[in-house]
Amino acid sequence: MTRFFPILAAALLAALPFASQAEIVDRGRFIDVNDHRGGNVIQTVQLRERLARSGKTVRIRGYCRSACTILTTMPNACLFPDARIGFHAPRIPNTQFIPPLVDEIMGNFYRGGIRDRWFGGWNRSMKMTVLSARDYVRLDPQTKICG
Repeated sequence: MTRFFPILAAALLAALPFASQAEIVDRGRFIDVNDHRGGNVIQTVQLRERLARSGKTVRIRGYCRSACTILTTMPNACLFPDARIGFHAPRIPNTQFIPPLVDEIMGNFYRGGIRDRWFGGWNRSMKMTVLSARDYVRLDPQTKICG
């Protein structure tokens, strides 16, 4: 039975939508991630890997929510001062079904108070919890505000 869950999780992750309407703009020494709505967690993990390897500063701007939140802890990322970061349970679109293991995949990217709150209930909440960039940094002081 335990071997079944990773297979089920992979199948469910594949069914999740692509990152929707995120604007990612290469601006020379910067890459701007604007209003990223999240989407497929595995695809966002792959995006994270590409952005982290870019050698450029990744500036998270606007409203970063859902799977986008795993981008915040890249070593080359910073949050614009007016950014908002939104957390909710990962789920199959238009349902309240939380696929197994997906919250653990996401939670492994978080640190400090963000990680504590994620596993303390945000990972099971259908309600969006939205933080300002400054409130996010208070919970995860390793995260940078863009200068």
